[in-house]
Amino acid sequence: MPNRRALVIGGGVGGLTAAVALHRRGWRVTVLEQAAALEPVGAGIGLAPNAQRALDTVGLGDEIRALAAWQGDGGLRTPAGRWLARTSGEALAARYGGPMVLLHRATLLDRILTRLPEDAVRTGTAARVTDPGTAGGRPAVVAVGDAEEEADLVVGADGIHSGVRRFLFPAHPGPRYSGFTSWRIVVPGLPGGIRPHETWGPGRIWGSQPMKDGRIYAYAAALAPAGTRAPDEKAELLRRYGDWHDPIPALVAAAEPGGVLRHDIHHITDPLPAFHRGRTVLIGDAAHAMAPTLGQGGNQAIEDAVVLAHHCAPDADQGAALAAYTADRLPRTTAVVREAARICRIQSLGAAPAVALRENLIALAARLVPGAALRAFDGIADWRPPGRTYADRTRNG
Repeated sequence: MPNRRALVIGGGVGGLTAAVALHRRGWRVTVLEQAAALEPVGAGIGLAPNAQRALDTVGLGDEIRALAAWQGDGGLRTPAGRWLARTSGEALAARYGGPMVLLHRATLLDRILTRLPEDAVRTGTAARVTDPGTAGGRPAVVAVGDAEEEADLVVGADGIHSGVRRFLFPAHPGPRYSGFTSWRIVVPGLPGGIRPHETWGPGRIWGSQPMKDGRIYAYAAALAPAGTRAPDEKAELLRRYGDWHDPIPALVAAAEPGGVLRHDIHHITDPLPAFHRGRTVLIGDAAHAMAPTLGQGGNQAIEDAVVLAHHCAPDADQGAALAAYTADRLPRTTAVVREAARICRIQSLGAAPAVALRENLIALAARLVPGAALRAFDGIADWRPPGRTYADRTRNG
């Protein structure tokens, strides 16, 4: 059944990747984005080898790998600057088959958009599901403004506070506050460059990562009551991190006062019963929002997108295809959410004895176990797309 229609609700990284993957699979795809323009939310995003291999299936993997900037040593430090564990970009690439790529979200969205027809994205368009449809039966229905549109497939890519998720699973408790609030900045490069690092202190963390264009992406997180805000977030960063090791104070000083983004971190710690109902399916944060402690939120959304398209041939049995998608993605993303939450709990330690024990155990593991700093990504960064990709089938007929 050629030219079947898919509606994607949400124009973020996951939604646009799903649109590209489904378009390449033969679907007629429209992305419905409520914002007036596709302006990226956030600052930087890290794409691990698993996401890069997913992007290979839509012809973007090598383009993204070319933006890798991490070379030489990096690792985990204390606020005083002592290295607890070291690793390198080369070691990561050798272990997982590719580099870590840090880039601005705007850059990633622009690259993905080049793979879509010009008329595929409708901005300034609020949308909500009114009927999820039935597999093999009636189509799904989406309210778009004052009108209703039918689709053979609806993809809910509308983020952590997803209206599609609430419609499909109204009894689910949804996202919970992790206890951490976060800040993100992108600043010009510093003379001499920086070593990529993450620094853990009592109930606080900081991370600094260079990008290919010379800028530096930095992020921070600290325990705080939900909804807490400061009159001046740059001053708040200086208060919390101004006495930490170099280059942290210099990075904070380089931030534009209005360029400090702050968001509370929520995650979905209770897995959904499924990622689909009828002809409607969830991807990304809408399905499995996670703490950013593994840097896998966007990566898992990209995986979702290509696995969904892998199963959803336009002529496939819709019920079987979406059930296969849930079977593939629900166990994997649940495991990643739980691991990210576990690391979040470790980072939340604040008492001096607990922090000292944490530091000693990390340093001991780094001395005794080669590659210990990378092992949290085993089973995550080494993921590969399922089977022979639909991209291969398209090229080969």
